[in-house]
Amino acid sequence: MPSLPRVGVYVDAENIRYNGGYQMRYDVLRNFAARQDGILQRLNTYIAYDAQRADEDPEYKKKSRAYQQMVRDFGWKITVKHVRRYTDEAGNVSTKANADLDMAVDAMLQAEKLEQVILVTGDGDFLQVVDALQNRGCRVELIGFKNVSRQLQQEADAFWSGFLIPDLLPVSYEPRNEWGKPGSCVRGVCTKWFPDKGYGFLRFMSHISPNLWTVDPRDPTSPYVSVFCHANEVAEDVSEDMLLNRETILEFYLAESEQKDNGLVAQNVRLAFGINR
Repeated sequence: MPSLPRVGVYVDAENIRYNGGYQMRYDVLRNFAARQDGILQRLNTYIAYDAQRADEDPEYKKKSRAYQQMVRDFGWKITVKHVRRYTDEAGNVSTKANADLDMAVDAMLQAEKLEQVILVTGDGDFLQVVDALQNRGCRVELIGFKNVSRQLQQEADAFWSGFLIPDLLPVSYEPRNEWGKPGSCVRGVCTKWFPDKGYGFLRFMSHISPNLWTVDPRDPTSPYVSVFCHANEVAEDVSEDMLLNRETILEFYLAESEQKDNGLVAQNVRLAFGINR
C-alpha cells in the first residue's frame, strides 16, 4: 500500500489579503489541503505586523493578536513579518512587509520531507520556486484570488481559484450562508452558453473532495453541480464574452428548479471576478 502523501502549505498572507483574499478562512484551507487524506506536515503562513501602528493604536494591536491566535488554533505556524517604512525623495512614505524570501527558503528546505506543496499566492516571483520544488519531486499546487501571475498558474501542477473553493472566502453579506443548498450564494463558472436561446449552464464546486479532477457533474463521484441559468437572471455588466470565458467567476444564488426534480437554477447572477481581468 502506498504511503499517504506529506503535504506542506505556504501562505503569502499579505499578497492574498491585498488581492481579493481578505478574510480567507484558514480552517477551510486546511481541510482543502487534506482533501486526499494527506498528512499535513507543514502549515506555514507569513503575516505582516505593524509594530509602530500597534504602539499608536491599541485596537489594531488587540485585533492583530487575536487574529494570530485564531490562526494558530487551527494548527498553523505563523511567521510574523514586521512592516518597514520607506521614505522617497518627495517625502512620500510607503510600507512593506515582504515574506517572499522566508517563504521560498522554508519551502525549499522542507521539501525533502514533502510529496505535495500548496502555495497560496499570486506572486510571479515564485515561478523559480515552483520549478525547483517540482525538480525535487514535489507536486506543486497553487491557490490564488486576484492578480495571479499567468506564468505561475501554468507552471504549477494545478491552479485553484480561491473564490471557487466552498467557504474559503466567506460571502460577507450572507453570514449564515450554507454553500450549495437552495437559497445559498455560491461562486462558479459558466460551462455552456447559448446566446441565440438566451440560457446556459453554470457549474460550482459543491464540496471539498479528493475528486476535483472529475469535472463532469454527470459523474456521481464529481463534486461539481450544474445549474441552469436564464439570461434574465444575468446582470447587465456581464457580457456574453464574459460568460463564454471559463476564467470569468460568477456569484449567484441557488433556487430549486420547477422543471427538473432535484435540479437547481441560478438567480441574481453577477460578476464576482474575472481572473487577471
